[in-house]
Amino acid sequence: GIVGVFGYGGGVIGRYCDQPAMFPGVAHFHTVRVAQPAGKYYTADYLRQLCDLWDLRGSGVTNMHGSTGDIIFIGTTTPQIEEIFFELTHNMNQDLGGSGSNLRTPADCLGQSRCEYACYDTQALCHTLTNDYQDELHRPAFPYKFKFKFDGCPNCCVASIARSDISFIGTWKDNIRIDQEAVQAYIGGELPPNAGAHSGRDWGKFSIEKEVIGLCPTKCM
Repeated sequence: GIVGVFGYGGGVIGRYCDQPAMFPGVAHFHTVRVAQPAGKYYTADYLRQLCDLWDLRGSGVTNMHGSTGDIIFIGTTTPQIEEIFFELTHNMNQDLGGSGSNLRTPADCLGQSRCEYACYDTQALCHTLTNDYQDELHRPAFPYKFKFKFDGCPNCCVASIARSDISFIGTWKDNIRIDQEAVQAYIGGELPPNAGAHSGRDWGKFSIEKEVIGLCPTKCM
């Protein structure tokens, strides 16, 4: 690319103003992509470090996890890029994300850490493949960008089908299991529909055929 860090071909996106004399404050306005952790979990201290670094060496403008994933640092100058990279890698144990014609930073849903629907450990797989493919992430060698995304179930919370080239989607691999006692309790009103989220209004009689069985795409229940 036009600008980057030593030894890397990706992670920094060069941005220049075509009228630097008229707008000297944004003569350079490079974007730096920072790899997000699996599941996008952070401590408050880590986020403060990120923001302090960007306030000091960049514009202070960030974009946390758009459709590309990554922590996006928007707006810095060429002399600051190596300084930012040093701080991230040496003091924060953090690496750049992907940009350009290479593997982009893999992204995943919360998976089994928070979600009852996850059928596999999305964080473990995302973390493993991110480490396995560091060379493809940081040294562009492809004719176009390439994305992995990891969905724990067919709800596709990270939109792996729409937003990636290889989708990892968890599916149930076993006979469908139904707790018949819980079903009867649901029908009988012992368990409130939607965990009580819609209580307080008369929604009519609960119909398990209409609201559960009829919505099952496989008709297995």
